[in-house]
Amino acid sequence: MNQGSSVAELASTLRSELDRYSVGERLPSSRALVERFRVSPVTVSRALAVLAAEGLVVTRPGAGAYRAADSTRGAAASRGDTSWQEVSLSAEQAPDQVPRTVDASGLLATLTTPSAGAIALHGGYLPAALQPERALAAALARAGRRPGAWSLPPLEGVAELRSWFAREIGGPGGTLTAAEVLVTAGGQSAITTALRALAPPGAPVLVESPTYPGMLAVARASGLRPVPVPADADGVRPELLADAFRATGARAFVCQPLFQNPTGAVLAADRRRAVLEAARAAGAFIVEDDYARRMAHEDAGPLPPTLAADDPDGVVVHICSLTKVTSPSLRVGALAARGPVLERLRAIQIVDSFFVPRPLQEAALELVGAPAWPRHLRTVAAELRARRTAAVTALHQELPQLQPHQVPLGGFHLWLRLPDGVDETALAAAALRTGVAVAPGRSYFAAEPPGPYLRLSIASATSTAELTEGIRRLRAACLAAGAGERP
Repeated sequence: MNQGSSVAELASTLRSELDRYSVGERLPSSRALVERFRVSPVTVSRALAVLAAEGLVVTRPGAGAYRAADSTRGAAASRGDTSWQEVSLSAEQAPDQVPRTVDASGLLATLTTPSAGAIALHGGYLPAALQPERALAAALARAGRRPGAWSLPPLEGVAELRSWFAREIGGPGGTLTAAEVLVTAGGQSAITTALRALAPPGAPVLVESPTYPGMLAVARASGLRPVPVPADADGVRPELLADAFRATGARAFVCQPLFQNPTGAVLAADRRRAVLEAARAAGAFIVEDDYARRMAHEDAGPLPPTLAADDPDGVVVHICSLTKVTSPSLRVGALAARGPVLERLRAIQIVDSFFVPRPLQEAALELVGAPAWPRHLRTVAAELRARRTAAVTALHQELPQLQPHQVPLGGFHLWLRLPDGVDETALAAAALRTGVAVAPGRSYFAAEPPGPYLRLSIASATSTAELTEGIRRLRAACLAAGAGERP
């Protein structure tokens, strides 16, 4: 059981027992709760904090937790009439504008923690066992002691961290400078900044089909119109990209050339120049979301350079992040661009969030400069290769009819085509009932999907054994939903 579910369960139990105590009466001590429920002191502390936030208990440092007054509980449960908001929110859009859709369902399908006992094959982050927790703790401790660590940082980011990102993005040739990099609060924040900078509300933005649902959500919430461009096993098709630029007048194309999410495709070498030329001819930008470069599998071989490294003319706005390969809470990434667009990106980021907290930047800098960093990357590369092999083997054995679109050599997912007529949402619900969480494919398409899909994460399970067990449970759900056959 993960700590989050333990906290929720303990909070639920304590909530149900509150009527045993009179108002102002002290609850059992933390030590007594630890012994009774066989959980950690941290779990007890967080569960009590949940009840305190709900107004059910009052905590007094050094004295314990006490049942709050019933009036507090009544006030918390009191509801006014918010029905007027339906009119206000639906009337915010002018009739001649592209509808602004604020919908996080595609993201929630991968971010929500499943119920206790369920195996997570839906997420996009490493499990705790693969996160460099010791190295992160040491980096944060060292960062906190740096002179000026808690002062106002440069708005563009700490200079040394910008230099590190510039070397990572530009490659050995040094085609990028620190002055062309902005430090961001992770990749999602960078995508939001880039789309707001490059396309006005109502404008079309070209996207790969299928593509990352978080980017589609950002585009729609900004009032943009995502237009899909078909891709295959070698990435986006340049001739269709050029046609889409001409047909729509779009001035931005968002792509993931390396281990694309969800297909795992790598943009073929003979397509890279054609994609850049299609954008240049249209007077448009390419937003390169390089989210998975540090999640290449052990057998991936040499990786192609970034598109930004091959672009001296400022066509590419590059995005990358440290979050995926470290921890969901290390939200540190980078935006890189050349030319006047850099100042617009900087201005929008300042308006939206001022800056990334300096202690977090300093901790990231400590982490990537430590001897533990290359060791961590090697560990992740080896583990992802082992998990990919185990997942593909388990699918062949348990669900031979659900083979990956392609077997990627990087990233953290497999893209599975379901049989025609299968309701992927119903299948995902059935899978959850059998104890495994997966992500339906519908939210990965900007328009009508060509068929039903599932995205299966190989990273979020706690171990290779749990990953294999999750696929075994998925087989039972597929049989129930008509997506599988008994041998």
